[in-house]
Amino acid sequence: MLSWQWSALFFFMTCFCASGRELGKGRQLLLAMYLFCLKKRFWISATFGVFSILFRQTNVIWVIFFAANGAITYVKDLYSKDNVSHENSEPTHQSKKTSVMDNNISAQGLRRRRIDSPISKKVTVSESANPYNSLTEEVWDISLKLWKSKCEIVIAFAPFVVVMVAFVAFIIWNGGIVLGAKEAHVVSPHFAQFLYFGLVSAAALLPWHFTPNRVLDLFHLSGKNKTCSSLAVLMGLGLSFVAVHFFSIAHPYLLADNRHYTFYIWRKVIQVNWMMKYMLIPLYVYSWLSIINILGKSQTRIWVLSFVLSVALVLVPAPLVEFRYYTIPFVILVLHSPAIGNGKLLAMGSLYAAVDLSTLVMFLFRPFHWEHESGTQRFMW
Repeated sequence: MLSWQWSALFFFMTCFCASGRELGKGRQLLLAMYLFCLKKRFWISATFGVFSILFRQTNVIWVIFFAANGAITYVKDLYSKDNVSHENSEPTHQSKKTSVMDNNISAQGLRRRRIDSPISKKVTVSESANPYNSLTEEVWDISLKLWKSKCEIVIAFAPFVVVMVAFVAFIIWNGGIVLGAKEAHVVSPHFAQFLYFGLVSAAALLPWHFTPNRVLDLFHLSGKNKTCSSLAVLMGLGLSFVAVHFFSIAHPYLLADNRHYTFYIWRKVIQVNWMMKYMLIPLYVYSWLSIINILGKSQTRIWVLSFVLSVALVLVPAPLVEFRYYTIPFVILVLHSPAIGNGKLLAMGSLYAAVDLSTLVMFLFRPFHWEHESGTQRFMW
């Protein structure tokens, strides 16, 4: 996790979470949980996960996401240690020196590798080097490793098992996942919400996704395997059309509350005419393809797949379009995307600052009143 990424993260949270209450809802607790999971402090991590679920029940998806990927990293480290121990079975002065260096590296969360090992030259801290030829091969190999090390995994990740058992008991006791006004938060097949997140995130990360070089890179990549790329694009366009046509939900809160910017985005952009929602489909598909490609440069295929599925599980059941629902997956996306140059980072930070300033100006100096209700109303995200 680099300093520039945290800076971009806080810019975004300031920009899109202007009110104090939006900075809550367990977001910081989830980040703390992830941090301690990376440090392999699983009991502390699970504790933060519990508190984050108390703020927002759908955070359980991200708890599972962090725990599952933590388990995968854990089992990979187990096999890496076994490989190193076999290679260093004949102790020498050089191997002892290397072992000390390896211990220092592993204390920082890196794999234990011999410095002179050819494997170490291929593996980076982010595990961007992927030794698998396909997603199926990767899933199969990791599944076998997890099964062979199931006892170690269950013992190490017992805190998360306790959390999940308690959460299932809560669902049974509560009669569902929703607390409070259940009629206003009915689970709905809002597949268009998944598409909205892709476009909003890609737009918020403009220097990564919407530049001429980025477009050319995706075209060159598709040219390497035209058949598979064409099928992927056509499938994406087809599924997106189905999602937009049949599963675009206008929640009553979205239509009734003109204080929120989503009210105007829905009316003035998405629903400005009957064609606009279909015209946005290519942008949705491009955004998600770009996000998946960018993540694939620094993460394993199974990590990218689990991230996409987690985003879908969190956003699709939510009938209300709210940018605050996008905060956690966007934060995860930023923290796991490759670094960009200082110039692009400065441009992105300036854009966030401009949006933040305009949000504050609208909130402070453009109040308005409702005819049916007394009091001053203000624009907000």
